[in-house]
Amino acid sequence: MREFSVPLMVEVPDSATLTDAPFDRAAEDPRKVVLRRKSGAGWQDITAREFADQIAAAAKGLIASGIEPGDRVALLSGTRYEWTVLDYAIWAAGGVTVPIYETSSAEQVEWIVSDSGARAILVETAGHEAVVAEVRDKLPDLAHVWTIDAGALGTLEESGADVPDATVTDRRTGRTGADLATIIYTSGTTGRPKGCELTHANFTVTTRNAVQSAMAEIIIDGAATLLFLPLAHVFARLIQISCIEAGIILGHSDIPSLLPDLASYRPTFLLAVPRVFEKVYNGAEQKAAAGGKGKIFHSAAETAIAYSRALEAGGPGVGLRLKHRLFDRLVYGKLREAVGGRVEYAVSGGAALGERLGHFFRGVGITILEGYGLTETTAPVSVNRPSAIRVGTVGQPIPGVTVRIADDGEVLVQGVDVMRGYWHNETATKEVLVDGWLHTGDVGALDEDGYLRITGRKKELLVTAGGKNVAPAPLEDRLRAHPLVSQCMVVGDGRPFIACLVTLDEEALAGWKEAHGRPATATVAELRDDPDIVAAIDAAVADANTSVSKAESIRKYRILDVDFTEAGGHMTPSLKIRRHAVTADFEAEIEALYAK
Repeated sequence: MREFSVPLMVEVPDSATLTDAPFDRAAEDPRKVVLRRKSGAGWQDITAREFADQIAAAAKGLIASGIEPGDRVALLSGTRYEWTVLDYAIWAAGGVTVPIYETSSAEQVEWIVSDSGARAILVETAGHEAVVAEVRDKLPDLAHVWTIDAGALGTLEESGADVPDATVTDRRTGRTGADLATIIYTSGTTGRPKGCELTHANFTVTTRNAVQSAMAEIIIDGAATLLFLPLAHVFARLIQISCIEAGIILGHSDIPSLLPDLASYRPTFLLAVPRVFEKVYNGAEQKAAAGGKGKIFHSAAETAIAYSRALEAGGPGVGLRLKHRLFDRLVYGKLREAVGGRVEYAVSGGAALGERLGHFFRGVGITILEGYGLTETTAPVSVNRPSAIRVGTVGQPIPGVTVRIADDGEVLVQGVDVMRGYWHNETATKEVLVDGWLHTGDVGALDEDGYLRITGRKKELLVTAGGKNVAPAPLEDRLRAHPLVSQCMVVGDGRPFIACLVTLDEEALAGWKEAHGRPATATVAELRDDPDIVAAIDAAVADANTSVSKAESIRKYRILDVDFTEAGGHMTPSLKIRRHAVTADFEAEIEALYAK
């Protein structure tokens, strides 16, 4: 058993809540720009005073509508400026925010709203309003539905016009760090989602300490980030709160608008899940190949990786520095410009990034700070810091957190970030919170100096018929790095060998068809047995197998004619594979892999 802890760097009073930062800043520095809001093709500066006033106005509307301290208010929306205002308004009214993914079905909305006992729901669009309407008769506690696109902020401001400022002050200062701030429902790879109870202290203590440690070097003058991940997910939520706490300028975007928004917003750091970084790399590789510069790109990529690795081994030599400088002009500078030209750091979480990709981006000039955490830990457990980075790990514990590796390899966590429990689910709470330690279900290892490595999920460990324990994650992470691969799932539990289901990336396939003279109309079903496609996936599987022993290697695979998607029920909103759903829906394909 190995254990490592990092002491608190910032003591936070018990009375502190999430609404302190916006209102204190408005009083101390009212003209400071704290957010930027999309306005046409540009961005509108939002000052601390304006932000606090909008929070207060919306909070008054909630109070006038009957929201009492401790009441739950659901928020179903994509990532946008109003999300942040309303999140803080719910807290300022003394309420508890219950975020819901914008892609949720009527059944999922019904479960979360009914289980949380939400008194009101704020939705983004008329379509979301229609989803709520489908199940409204099953939600007797739901008193209000407001729609952001229909002017929810204005409606709340109008209805709360007669509520005194002092009432908002009393409401928000009447809460303490121990009070519930949010119930975030895990996206649930199995069973119904469980509501994680996270307090004001979970967020204030975690963010203020993370800001002083992991983010200290990121907070330069004019630091800004552009959020595009779902704010219903704890990872984006923590970054939102960290920005408000630290005074980092916050903007909002979405995947369809991301590239033009990055160019105009010009953030200094980003956060994303590994799949986004894989897409950036694969897209750049494909574009280079289509332009006849594939060899140059590959040489540039290998140089970037070698350069990054050399930084951990005494520094790059003269020859490598010269090659790196050349490719910086030819390749790396263009990649940095694609994300606005000012990004030096990016934070990655949600899944394993992969060592090769981490080295590539650091060599390009964008250092990815890989971290690890859960909804149950208010997002971060550990993270690499700019001045203390070890590529291939998820860094050291954040201040105020202790990580322990149990005898069976499970990662256990104790500290300021651990949730209070699961909402109305004492049985599930007792299963994961044992003697003050959160049992994460992840398997990992700790280096002597506290750097954590995650090797897989405890429940996802496959045991072959020969008794070999196999963690799917290392193989899957390596395989997904191939440009043609969208998703994959390793199988083999109780089977004689390890096999894999593979899906193709349709965006990458479009360029591949053009480069290889295949009809643009050719479908995945028509191409999955194409000899050149098979040869490419053969090579990708062979490369993935180099990361494991022979007993753990993929012996056979099957290319599917559909992708794993959230809409299809095979992925969670945070892009994790629902293994039970894939196994059930592709049972015939899995059986075919093992047919004699």
